[in-house]
Amino acid sequence: MVTIELQNIRLQAYHGLYEGEQKTGSPYEVSLKITYDEGHVKFDDLKNTINYVDVFEIVKQRMKVATPLLEKVAEGIIRKLKHQYPFSTEIIISIYKLEPPIENIQGKLGITMHKKYDV
Repeated sequence: MVTIELQNIRLQAYHGLYEGEQKTGSPYEVSLKITYDEGHVKFDDLKNTINYVDVFEIVKQRMKVATPLLEKVAEGIIRKLKHQYPFSTEIIISIYKLEPPIENIQGKLGITMHKKYDV
């Protein structure tokens, strides 16, 4: 098994339910793991693996679409990744709001979604 990882990617996005969140936006942090069974693949060509640059582009493009719930954002990223990499066996994504609009809170809040597939 091979796992391609993006860790602590910071992006500005406009997600949220509260008034003003979709106007002012806030910083987010995304971490993602996508796993596949490499079988007898020789690691001599990028087409024989999952390209982390392409994975980053999928994350970046979906994060640009303002959405009330982070669960829907995560679900969309996972769906797109599974479509592009149908041989993937597991995808885990965490999305954190780094400056949540909650009075007197320090830290980050977010969600993690985990999907496993039989290939």
